[in-house]
Amino acid sequence: MSDRVRQVVVAIGAAAAIIGAAWGSGAFGGTPIEDAADGALAADATLVAPASTAFSIWSVIYTGLALFAIVQALPSRASSPRYRSVAWWALASMILNVAWIAVVQAGWLWLSVLVLLAIVAVLLGAARRLGAAQDRNLLDLAATDVTVGLYLGWSIVASAANLAAVLDVQQRGVAILLIAAVVAVSMTLVFRLASRPAAVSVALAVAWGVMWIGFGRLDDPHSTPVAVTAFVAAALAAAAAVWRFTRDRSSSGIRATAASARKKVNAAL
Repeated sequence: MSDRVRQVVVAIGAAAAIIGAAWGSGAFGGTPIEDAADGALAADATLVAPASTAFSIWSVIYTGLALFAIVQALPSRASSPRYRSVAWWALASMILNVAWIAVVQAGWLWLSVLVLLAIVAVLLGAARRLGAAQDRNLLDLAATDVTVGLYLGWSIVASAANLAAVLDVQQRGVAILLIAAVVAVSMTLVFRLASRPAAVSVALAVAWGVMWIGFGRLDDPHSTPVAVTAFVAAALAAAAAVWRFTRDRSSSGIRATAASARKKVNAAL
């Protein structure tokens, strides 16, 4: 398939997926997710349900996906290794998001967990490929690395919340374990992803989502131990984001200084 065909198909598919997801989430007269499946995913349904404010991250993610669809369609990006490597993965994640909304609206919660895990797997595949593509500028980083990272981080949090809804988690021990698992996965990605912007974005999205689980537990259903665990977990994820950002900047500076020194030595010789 030619690059131009890929660009057009991805742009059209992304636009349809974003509109479909927005409608399915409650925009344009659709049924809000918190009202679907008998309220199983509402903010007060389980001890791992984030407070409603957490879901405002979707506006940022959808904006990023729209930016991705537009930028990848530009003629100047037709032969870009970056977009060649992740375009289909990004489109697949958007289509799977529409599928997740559809199965939740149908009340098939177990299937919704599997779809979310598929989204995580697809986004992880995209994030790993971004680390290998080196043609970067701020526009491309925002459209790809940052968008994929935020989407991946939020999907990890959503997977835990969705699983908690399926299991109807009301026991604080189980809730704490799920929160710990989310942070452990995010920490692993912070260390392992080659793309610094993607790794930092994953950690920030996880910190955001887990923080709002904490605020939710200060309300109903109330659980001080779960709230404290969530706030500590959010702080750890945020600290990991800061560490990865500053570590890579320091490493880049050291490499640049070393390269400059080698050039001066070679010139002197």
